[in-house]
Amino acid sequence: MTNNRVQSHASAKYVRLSTHKSRRVLQQIQGKNYQEARLILEFMPYKACKIIIKILESALNNISQKTNSEINKKELVIKEAFANRGPVLKRFQPRAQGRAFPIRKPTCHITIKVEI
Repeated sequence: MTNNRVQSHASAKYVRLSTHKSRRVLQQIQGKNYQEARLILEFMPYKACKIIIKILESALNNISQKTNSEINKKELVIKEAFANRGPVLKRFQPRAQGRAFPIRKPTCHITIKVEI
Protein backbone atom coordinates (compact mmCIF):
# COMPACT_ATOMS: atom_id res chain seq x y z
CA MET A 1 0.00 0.00 0.00
CA THR A 2 1.58 3.27 -1.15
CA ASN A 3 0.75 6.64 0.29
CA ASN A 4 0.36 9.11 -2.61
CA ARG A 5 -0.48 12.04 -0.36
CA VAL A 6 1.53 15.23 -0.69
CA GLN A 7 2.07 17.25 2.48
CA SER A 8 3.36 20.73 3.08
CA HIS A 9 3.35 23.28 5.87
CA ALA A 10 3.65 26.99 6.55
CA SER A 11 4.39 28.82 9.76
CA ALA A 12 4.59 32.32 11.18
CA LYS A 13 6.88 33.02 14.09
CA TYR A 14 6.85 35.74 16.73
CA VAL A 15 3.23 36.72 16.04
CA ARG A 16 1.99 39.28 18.59
CA LEU A 17 -0.96 37.20 19.80
CA SER A 18 -1.46 34.98 22.80
CA THR A 19 -1.44 31.23 22.13
CA HIS A 20 -4.81 30.86 23.84
CA LYS A 21 -6.53 33.26 21.42
CA SER A 22 -4.83 31.69 18.37
CA ARG A 23 -5.69 28.12 19.37
CA ARG A 24 -9.34 29.04 19.74
CA VAL A 25 -9.44 29.97 16.04
CA LEU A 26 -7.18 27.12 14.84
CA GLN A 27 -9.43 24.48 16.42
CA GLN A 28 -12.30 25.68 14.23
CA ILE A 29 -10.47 25.00 10.95
CA GLN A 30 -8.58 21.80 11.79
CA GLY A 31 -9.66 18.88 9.58
CA LYS A 32 -11.59 21.08 7.13
CA ASN A 33 -10.80 21.62 3.47
CA TYR A 34 -9.22 24.87 2.24
CA GLN A 35 -12.41 26.56 0.98
CA GLU A 36 -14.41 25.78 4.14
CA ALA A 37 -11.59 27.00 6.39
CA ARG A 38 -11.14 30.19 4.38
CA LEU A 39 -14.87 30.93 4.61
CA ILE A 40 -14.92 30.33 8.37
CA LEU A 41 -11.90 32.60 8.91
CA GLU A 42 -13.27 35.45 6.81
CA PHE A 43 -16.41 35.73 8.93
CA MET A 44 -14.88 35.31 12.39
CA PRO A 45 -14.36 38.62 14.24
CA TYR A 46 -10.89 37.91 15.68
CA LYS A 47 -7.51 39.53 14.98
CA ALA A 48 -5.92 36.08 14.65
CA CYS A 49 -8.05 35.27 11.59
CA LYS A 50 -6.24 37.70 9.27
CA ILE A 51 -2.87 36.25 10.21
CA ILE A 52 -4.09 32.65 9.89
CA ILE A 53 -5.53 33.36 6.40
CA LYS A 54 -2.06 34.53 5.30
CA ILE A 55 -0.44 31.38 6.70
CA LEU A 56 -3.08 29.21 5.00
CA GLU A 57 -2.43 30.89 1.64
CA SER A 58 1.30 30.37 2.15
CA ALA A 59 0.73 26.65 2.79
CA LEU A 60 -1.38 26.47 -0.40
CA ASN A 61 1.43 28.12 -2.41
CA ASN A 62 4.03 25.82 -0.84
CA ILE A 63 2.12 22.67 -1.81
CA SER A 64 1.46 23.94 -5.35
CA GLN A 65 5.20 24.58 -5.79
CA LYS A 66 5.94 21.08 -4.51
CA THR A 67 3.61 19.42 -7.02
CA ASN A 68 4.29 21.87 -9.92
CA SER A 69 0.60 21.84 -10.87
CA GLU A 70 -2.69 23.59 -10.14
CA ILE A 71 -4.29 22.49 -6.86
CA ASN A 72 -7.98 21.68 -6.43
CA LYS A 73 -8.86 23.67 -3.32
CA LYS A 74 -11.65 21.24 -2.38
CA GLU A 75 -9.13 18.39 -2.07
CA LEU A 76 -6.67 20.37 0.07
CA VAL A 77 -7.25 19.38 3.72
CA ILE A 78 -5.84 21.04 6.83
CA LYS A 79 -4.18 18.11 8.57
CA GLU A 80 -2.76 19.98 11.56
CA ALA A 81 -3.05 23.52 12.89
CA PHE A 82 -1.37 24.49 16.12
CA ALA A 83 0.13 27.43 18.02
CA ASN A 84 3.18 27.19 20.26
CA ARG A 85 4.26 29.75 22.80
CA GLY A 86 6.91 32.25 21.78
CA PRO A 87 8.96 34.64 23.90
CA VAL A 88 7.14 37.14 26.11
CA LEU A 89 7.99 40.82 25.71
CA LYS A 90 8.23 42.36 29.17
CA ARG A 91 7.40 46.03 29.58
CA PHE A 92 6.67 48.28 32.58
CA GLN A 93 3.93 50.84 33.12
CA PRO A 94 4.68 53.59 35.64
CA ARG A 95 2.16 53.82 38.47
CA ALA A 96 1.51 56.06 41.47
CA GLN A 97 4.11 56.65 44.18
CA GLY A 98 7.04 55.46 42.06
CA ARG A 99 5.79 51.95 41.52
CA ALA A 100 6.15 50.00 38.27
CA PHE A 101 3.40 47.72 36.94
CA PRO A 102 4.62 44.84 34.73
CA ILE A 103 3.03 44.32 31.30
CA ARG A 104 3.45 40.99 29.52
CA LYS A 105 3.09 41.00 25.72
CA PRO A 106 2.92 37.36 24.60
CA THR A 107 3.99 36.05 21.20
CA CYS A 108 3.29 32.74 19.49
CA HIS A 109 4.44 30.57 16.61
CA ILE A 110 1.55 29.37 14.38
CA THR A 111 2.01 26.32 12.11
CA ILE A 112 -0.46 24.89 9.59
CA LYS A 113 0.12 21.53 7.85
CA VAL A 114 -1.90 20.73 4.72
CA GLU A 115 -2.33 17.59 2.64
CA ILE A 116 -3.77 16.63 -0.74
